[in-house]
Formats: sequence, structure tokens, C-alpha cells
Amino acid sequence: MRKLTVILLSFILLSGSLLAGCGGGGGAEQTAAPGAGQSDQPGSTNEESGKSEVENSKKTIKLEIIEPGSNLPPPDKDIIKQQLDKALNIDLNLTVYPSGDDYKNQLNVRMSSGNFPDLFSLDRTQLLQFSKQGLLLDLTPYMDKLSQMKSFIGEDSLKKGMVGGKVYAISKSPQIPYTTYFIRKDWLDKLQLKVPETIEELLEVSIAFTEGDPDGNGKKDTYGLTGRKLEAFAPVFGAFGVGMPVPANFYEKDGTIVNALYDPAMKDALEFIRQMIDSGFVDPELLANTALQHQEKAIKGQVGIVYIDWPAMTKEQFVEQIKTVNPKAEWIQIAPPKGPGGQFDGPWDIGNSPGRYAIPKALEKDPEKLQRIFDLLNYISDPDGGSNLVQYGVEGTHFTVDGGKVVPTDKIGEVGYSWLYQFTGRPEMEYLQTKFAAQADYIKFANDQPRIEALNGFVDIPEGYSAADADRYIEEELAKFVYGKRTLDEYDAFLNTLETTMNYKALLDAANEQLKALGYGK
Repeated sequence: MRKLTVILLSFILLSGSLLAGCGGGGGAEQTAAPGAGQSDQPGSTNEESGKSEVENSKKTIKLEIIEPGSNLPPPDKDIIKQQLDKALNIDLNLTVYPSGDDYKNQLNVRMSSGNFPDLFSLDRTQLLQFSKQGLLLDLTPYMDKLSQMKSFIGEDSLKKGMVGGKVYAISKSPQIPYTTYFIRKDWLDKLQLKVPETIEELLEVSIAFTEGDPDGNGKKDTYGLTGRKLEAFAPVFGAFGVGMPVPANFYEKDGTIVNALYDPAMKDALEFIRQMIDSGFVDPELLANTALQHQEKAIKGQVGIVYIDWPAMTKEQFVEQIKTVNPKAEWIQIAPPKGPGGQFDGPWDIGNSPGRYAIPKALEKDPEKLQRIFDLLNYISDPDGGSNLVQYGVEGTHFTVDGGKVVPTDKIGEVGYSWLYQFTGRPEMEYLQTKFAAQADYIKFANDQPRIEALNGFVDIPEGYSAADADRYIEEELAKFVYGKRTLDEYDAFLNTLETTMNYKALLDAANEQLKALGYGK
């Protein structure tokens, strides 16, 4: 079941799936093979460097790692495994599970039965559960042995693997935003319109795209705006200085921790979105859009503005599809529209982690194996070690180095699964712009847009609160507000029901307590 998922490259590979499937980025290696130019053994005896302490060990250590993923090749064709084995004197057995639910079930069974993997992926809920059960190794005392890893992921990422002030998991280095509005420039030109810069201009352009026959076929068969459910309006919420309401973002505003649903500007944002929908230019199937249905409508020329990630619109296969439908179609990214609350291209959760990996507490009884895991984590975090290996493959085969920059060869596709070995993450911007050079400008544009810094990733769900039930209720009721089925006079009643029936007050209290403990708010 050694296969590779698609994060990010959800979308793209990516498209986070998309991105997830991308692999990580990093500095250029200086030698023809990972680890070359260093000693034949992993690292040095300098403990403070965070490198290996097993330099004189001749014993090959078997390591078992499990995680969700797909498309991992068999060991005899897995060059990443082979290079890691050679560099670290290990026999790495990586098992991946295509189904996330299947993986969680397998992990739960193994943890409850005491059949622990040596390193394994887990989500925040499992991190809390297993740490409270005493099943995870507290890595806090071992930070001196993991200094290279710690330096690579950064202090902020380190905090995301903490429970009660102790490090129980290694959180990957952070990702970057992907989404923006894309707009049909050829439609703008045809209708003699400029790129919208305010929410009012966004409304005007969208109406024109619906009523002005921008595709010139003499039919009223186009719409102005689409996206995935209410996410289509993320920059509009941002124009009012409001984070997304589903799931409701927590963020700082004027030094105070705010939940988006309770932001005084939320009603104004919902009212403007209602006006947009009433104007008739919004995709009538907006709330039903799942997966990449909004992308499909954009590619088919049914809509002129779409809120979407850059991979879904700029990767070569999608560009080719767009040109097949209409060779003159020209999609460009645009900055978020300005509004009374500023200019924000939606929220970006700075507390979210792209992945976490933990070590079982039982392994403290096997210091030699434990050290070899530390060696692995440090090695793949080292730009002069194995960082490039788990991002781009083998130097001289899958990439070269020119002027200190990594240059992929035509064989880099052979290691498209390499992201599965990025247990500590990757330097996201560098990696993406290296591997997706043709999309480099789109990547930078999306990353450069102003975002509301959401803090949800730092908040642990309190007992007795069902996030799934609450989010479903919030989404249903907000749809009623923006489609005119409920008036905003009923908004406070909506919040009251949310607090009581859905126990939302428990989440608000937990979030305030946890975020203030981290230094957010007054």
C-alpha cells in the first residue's frame, strides 16, 4: 500500500493535496548524491549540531514509518529509500494508506495494541489523545539532539506539536496560501472594463459578465462569479475585515481575540453578499459546488471570475483544457477588492500544520533506534544533507545545481512521490517555484496577497462540542441569510441557538483561554 497522495496537490498535486503532493523545497546540494562530500556515516559526533551520533555504528537499524499517502513505489524501485538507507545505515520501511480514514483506524488499532510504528503521522486530535494516554515520547528533553530539525521547521512550527508545553510531535514547516480571484481578462477587454479594485467594481463587472454576452455567442449563458460554496466570497468578507464564517475564524482585531461570527462587521459583509446574489450574477449552483466543480465551470467558459488555487488554473494540463475550449481565453489573477474594512484575500490559518509526526514513548527503551530516527529527521532537514533528496531526488539524475539554485531535469517525474519522505516539511516557496517554474509568478502573487491571520489551528476542540454539527448548522443558516430566507434582524437569535443548542459557548471559552495562553489578545 506504498502509494502517494495528491494535498495540495489536492489540487495539483497539489492543489495542496494539491500542494500536498508537491514535495518540499530546500537549498541546493553541492554533491552528486545525497550525503556525498560528508563522512560516509550520517553526520558528526558533535551533539550540538543536531547531526548523527552513531558515526561508529556498523549496525543497520530497521525503521518502520506509517502515514496516509499513495503511489509509493516498491522498495527496489524507490531511490529515495535507497539513498536514505545508505546515508543513515538504516532499513526504512515506509507504509502508506490511500484512505485517510483507513489510516486512522489502523493507527488507532496499533496504538491500542502496543504494536507501535517507530514514526507515524497523526492529526491534532490524535496527538491530544495519545499524549494524554502516555503513548507518545516527550521530545522536549531531546531538542539538543534535534537542533537541525528544530532550526528547519522553526519555533512557530515546534509549538504546533506541543501539548501542555511539551513537544510530543514534529510539526512540518509551514505552507503558503494558494487562492486568489482569477478573472477573464479577454472578457474585460471585450466589454471595455477594467480590473475591479473595489467590492462595488467587483459587483459591476460580475453583472456585466452575466448580462453583457462576454463570450459573444448571443446567449445569456454566463455568470459573473463562482467558487466552492461561501469560500467564493472570501475576499469580500476580507474587504469588510472579516474572516471566513465556516468554519468561523478566530483572529486578533484591535488587540482582542475575535470570532468571525461575532465580528461587528459580519452583518455588513453578509448584507453585501446578499446584494451580490440578488443581482443574479452569482453561479446559481454555488452552494452545491464541491471538489473542483467551480474549476470545471471556469474552464468551460461558463463564468468570468472564480476564487480558486493557482494550480487548478495554471498547471499545464488545465491551461491546455482552457485553450481547447477557447484559444482566446485569458485568465489572470487579481488582488482582493477593497472595502470598508480593508483589503484581505480571505484568511490564512497561521496555526494550521500541514502534518505532524510522533514517536512512541516505548522507543525510549531502544536508544540506538531512537537516535537513528533523530538522524533521519535531522538529515532530511539539512540543506547540506538530505533536504534536496526528499524534495527533488538524486542530484545529477533528477536535478542539477546551477549558481546555487536547483534545476530539475526531465527525470524529476520519477520521484513525484518524494513528498512522502518530507517528514519535517520543505521550504515551500523555494520548492514550488523550483518544481513549478512555469507557475512561479502565480505562486508569488498568491503568497503576496494580504490575508487575515486566522488562529484556528492553535485551538483544541473542547469535550462535548461537535465541530461537524456546528459547522453544518452555521453553513445552513448563513445560506439563508445571504439568499434572503432569513433577515439579518434574526442574526442574534441565530447566535443564541448556536451557543445553546450547539454548545458553541464551550468553543468560544476554550479558544479565548488557549489563545491568550499563547500570547494573543490583551
